[in-house]
Amino acid sequence: MPVSAPVRTRNRTVGDCLQVARNRTDSPRYGSARNRAVRYGGTAVALLCAALLVAGCSQQDDASSIIRTTTNIAGAGVVGLERDTSQACPLPSAPDPSNGRTRTVTHAAGTSEVPADPQRVVVLSTSALDATCAVGLWERVVGAVPIDGPRSQPMYLGYGVLKIPAVGSAAQPDLGQIAALHPDLIIGDISSGPGGFAALQAIAPTVLADPGSGWQTEFGTLAAGLGRRNAAATALENYRNEARETGNALGASQSQASVVRFTADQDQVQGSNSFAGQVLADVGVQRPTAQRGPSFEVTEKDLIKVEGDIIYVIFAGEAGAEHGKTVLRSDAWKDLGASADKRVFAVEDTVWHGDGLTAARALLADLRSSLNGFVTD
Repeated sequence: MPVSAPVRTRNRTVGDCLQVARNRTDSPRYGSARNRAVRYGGTAVALLCAALLVAGCSQQDDASSIIRTTTNIAGAGVVGLERDTSQACPLPSAPDPSNGRTRTVTHAAGTSEVPADPQRVVVLSTSALDATCAVGLWERVVGAVPIDGPRSQPMYLGYGVLKIPAVGSAAQPDLGQIAALHPDLIIGDISSGPGGFAALQAIAPTVLADPGSGWQTEFGTLAAGLGRRNAAATALENYRNEARETGNALGASQSQASVVRFTADQDQVQGSNSFAGQVLADVGVQRPTAQRGPSFEVTEKDLIKVEGDIIYVIFAGEAGAEHGKTVLRSDAWKDLGASADKRVFAVEDTVWHGDGLTAARALLADLRSSLNGFVTD
């Protein structure tokens, strides 16, 4: 069911822009502009209106400019439920050229001799499953560790992955179950599995990536294990072009986007080192001054650090949602300018706190449907 829809309205008039300008100068974010307006007898309001006209008030609203969501959580518009996952994973890509049946891959845990074109793959992390999807090989996955929650795998990867048999958990993969599936390749990250790399390598050739290397580097390592370096390079280039085009279409550099993730007991701003922060940077979205460094935690006393032109909120599971809703209903949150302007959006945890090319492309889709958006009651 669609949860957001473009709304076409009449062209904005100067009077409309003046009203928007007055609303913005009443916001805590624009307090300095408001003070200047009082001091200079309305000059600042006129200047702000002119800026709004240049930014698009004189243009007709369309899907790329004004989106009003129709579903919300504690006042935050829900983004992403209408995403079409049927096209999330492309058709199978061709393997890299090879002179034999195997190839040597150097990875975070060492060196492995892997099949040139693996047919039975076990994945031990969401990033590994995302990588198989991104190069079109998810149907060759015979086993995967599940994620926490009502579904065994992330929604953004589609429904087909739900049929993949589970092999223990991410924290404790079941080596017996893995061996029983007779894989010819195992991929995951360096924290995977009891006994680590040696135990996995004893079952099948194994390639483990380093999550700390950055999602694009991690994807490249996993794709190399799958024999798809070339396909991965093409997919990454396509993503970068899509990110750049998305930013240009949305006027992304004109927005400062805040991102905060709620767990059961913590509120964490997602900084430049986070997955969301990296994708936003690829698009050209600006970040509030306080959020231009690594991720950090905030409390109700310093929620001003969460302020932005638009705020994206991420709920980590049911416990994170319950805690987050409490924060969003607090007076301190409601005092934020983005909250008063109805520019707070709830996004999917597995996408915005994800780790992979498919998640990054899903995040781009979320931005296209929300960055210039407002929430309706």
